[in-house]
Amino acid sequence: MKIAVTGGLGFIGSNFIRHILERHPGWKVLNIDKKTYAANPANLDGVPKERCRWLRADIADREKMKEALSGIDAVVHFAAETHVDRSILSPGEFIKTNVVGTHSLLEAALANKIKKFVHIGTDEVYGSLSRGFAREGDPLSPNSPYSASKAAADLLARSYFATFGLPVVITRCTNNFGPRQHPEKALPLLITNAFEDKPFPLYGDGKNVRDWIYVGDHASAVELVLLKGRPGEIYNIGGGNELANVDLIAAALKIMGKPASLVKKVADRPGHDRRYALDCSKIKKELGWKPAHSFKAALEETIVWYAENKNWWRGLKGGAAFRAYSKKQYGR
Repeated sequence: MKIAVTGGLGFIGSNFIRHILERHPGWKVLNIDKKTYAANPANLDGVPKERCRWLRADIADREKMKEALSGIDAVVHFAAETHVDRSILSPGEFIKTNVVGTHSLLEAALANKIKKFVHIGTDEVYGSLSRGFAREGDPLSPNSPYSASKAAADLLARSYFATFGLPVVITRCTNNFGPRQHPEKALPLLITNAFEDKPFPLYGDGKNVRDWIYVGDHASAVELVLLKGRPGEIYNIGGGNELANVDLIAAALKIMGKPASLVKKVADRPGHDRRYALDCSKIKKELGWKPAHSFKAALEETIVWYAENKNWWRGLKGGAAFRAYSKKQYGR
């Protein structure tokens, strides 16, 4: 099989490519990635080039995407602007990539008669839940420009199944963690700052709750959706590890042997959702998926990876894009 993976130089996309190539020796991957600040070719170091080709292109370029998807069997669409804080600072970039870019890919997939289009979404589209768990058919209630752009992309993808018969499957996943995650995101920012004995900015009271999933478990779930997911369906994917931010931070600092005094509270961000939680019974019952990693072991492995790959993240944190964002967001 020949699949196109968008955003394959990013955190989740690169981990998915590694997972797929290891699991399916006969498969080949076309990695479509524009190489924004969050993308890193080093994320695919060691991956055989004869099985994974990188096309540097913008997914919003419809003609380029139409040409790129010629001869492709399936598309797994990870490419997106994903950092909520950045979406508050620059919403337009999120609309272009997440909405216009997704539309461009759907058009290209339709023109090339793609056999499966897996659209990667997020739990944030359901909005904040005071109790219970969001199911696939629940109303969408996004509260940030990021989640609104992803909800729009989900609805576009669904419409291409309903109207044009494109075999689209949508996934919505909880917070990922693991190796190769950009250090602007909360957990790797905490880990890398702690290694450098620098303060970590904590929004508000730190009691916002998220469910955490190891990126390798997300990759295996997407693999199953690609192989067995029913077109027109949505599948929630979660790790079953609900934690308040303060508890996640405490767990990581304990493993690292670092003091709680590194945490510095800052003003809460606008529209900060209190709690995300997914009902993942559908993918478990229909496709037989379940997480393979315990949270504690996966967190320890993640910290070890950042400890052993300091040049990888120091290069990113020293870059102009990261420094400019940090100054604008945190005033430092």
